[in-house]
Amino acid sequence: MKDKPAADLAHPVDLYVGARLRIRRKVMNLSQTQVADALGITFQQIQKYERGSNRISASKLYAAADALGRPVGWFFEGLAPIDTETGAPPNHASNLASVNDFLASRDGAELALRLSRIKPAHRRQILALARALDIDAADDKAEADSA
Repeated sequence: MKDKPAADLAHPVDLYVGARLRIRRKVMNLSQTQVADALGITFQQIQKYERGSNRISASKLYAAADALGRPVGWFFEGLAPIDTETGAPPNHASNLASVNDFLASRDGAELALRLSRIKPAHRRQILALARALDIDAADDKAEADSA
């Protein structure tokens, strides 16, 4: 199988914004068709936005933010700085794939929904607990300590 030419690869920011669109849609328990109808586009276009294969225009992002009850800036929150050599955030592809897989699961979607309904102070406490329980982070710290 041939590698895609660089021009055909989705930009990391488009992937991130698309993932945020998908997360919010799932948290609100909306179908791609429902979001598409609110934006006046097809559900196939929503699929392309969520995959990052099509860039969402500023006007559509504004409409999506309104329809999904979030400010436009929310779609960029947590975006890691772009590596100037590779054009991608560090560990972006593997992190994004893990998040998407988790949110696609029944537990992931329910957890995201329930977390969205918790007071921010309590969410930060849950995040601290999740960080403490994070197996990969614990392994990374142990490796760094032994080096």
